[in-house]
Amino acid sequence: MEVLLLQDIKGIGQKDDLLIVADGYALNFLLPQSKALIATPTVRRRYAEKIRRRAVEREKVRMADQQKAVEISKMTLTFMRKASDAQKLYAAVTEKNIVEALHEQHSIDVAESAIVIRQAIKTLGEHSVEVVLPSSRALLVVLVQEEK
Repeated sequence: MEVLLLQDIKGIGQKDDLLIVADGYALNFLLPQSKALIATPTVRRRYAEKIRRRAVEREKVRMADQQKAVEISKMTLTFMRKASDAQKLYAAVTEKNIVEALHEQHSIDVAESAIVIRQAIKTLGEHSVEVVLPSSRALLVVLVQEEK
């Protein structure tokens, strides 16, 4: 069933989004709680300008995410950490460290939940980290060097 959201719903969409959802979800949750309207031709005409503005806004966000992903994929973050003789770090490089370094070194803000580390960074060397943005993905190179 196609519906027009009247408010933001986490994991589903934002206000003024036109979405196709399961009939049961629309009939049992969205419509009774006045969180959406069925997207009839009348509703589409009435909310046409809001729908158009929301589509333009969504496209701008998508383009910004793609640009940010291109920038991120070209950069390398460098961390200086203390390590043992076996090249093991005393403290792992975490998602929080990467978010802070992106902000400090490159003035790029991403959510901590957007950083995906497949295997904990506990050794010196070059590591690959995935950054998942709402409409794109990028691979970030993380270089961990020994602090003298």
